[in-house]
Amino acid sequence: MSVKFDILTILPEMLRGPLDESILKRAQEKKLVEICVRNLRDWTHDKHRTTDDRPFGGGPGMVMKPEPIFEAVEELKRGSPEAWVVMLTPQGRRFDQQVARDLAVRKHVIMVCGHYEGVDERVRQTLVDQEISIGDYVLTNGALASIVVIDATARLVPGVLGHADSAKDESFSSGWLEYPQYTRPAEYRGMAVPEMLLSGDHAAIAKWREEQRRQRTRERRPDLIKDDEQ
Repeated sequence: MSVKFDILTILPEMLRGPLDESILKRAQEKKLVEICVRNLRDWTHDKHRTTDDRPFGGGPGMVMKPEPIFEAVEELKRGSPEAWVVMLTPQGRRFDQQVARDLAVRKHVIMVCGHYEGVDERVRQTLVDQEISIGDYVLTNGALASIVVIDATARLVPGVLGHADSAKDESFSSGWLEYPQYTRPAEYRGMAVPEMLLSGDHAAIAKWREEQRRQRTRERRPDLIKDDEQ
C-alpha cells in the first residue's frame, strides 16, 4: 500500500527541505509515500502568472482565483478520479489522529494550500472533499500546514515506521497520551529510572505503562477522556 500526495501551492520552495528529510525521506525512498509539490502558477495563462485578485465587495488583502485551482485539480484527477481533495484552511475541521488515519488509507490526496485572505468560495463549494485546519490560529499560508498533515499521515502508512507498534503506542493513537519513556543511563544527576522498568517483568511493565498513560491524560488532557472511561 502507498499514498500519493499532490500539494498545490504558490510557494513550492518552502516545502523542499522538510519533505526531504528523516522519516518522510525514507518513506519516499521505499515507495511507500509519494510527495509531489506543484506550483499553482503552472496553471495560469497570463504573463504575470497571476493566482490572486481583489475581493468582490471590497476589503483588505487578496483572494486566490478559482481558475488555476480548478484546472490543476482537474488535471491531477484525470488519471486518478478517486483522488481526495483537501483544502488547508482555518475554517476546516481541526486535524487530529483520526483524520490522519482516514487520509492514510487513501491512495491519492490532493492538497490545496490557501494563501492571502483566502480562496474563492466556488473552490470550496465544488472542488473540495474535505477542509482541514491544524489549529485555532492563522498561518501565513497553507503550505506550512500541509507539512504537518503529511508528516502525521505518512507515519500511519504500513511500513513507514521501523517498528510496527511504534504508531500504535504514540499519544492519541489509543485515545490516551503516551506513557513516560526512559533510556540509559539508569541514573542521571540523581534522577533514577523507575524500578518497574528495570524489573524484566513484561506484564507488570505493561500494566504500569497503561496506568501512566491514564494518569498523564487525566492531568494534562482531561478533555480527551470519554465519560465511560472516567
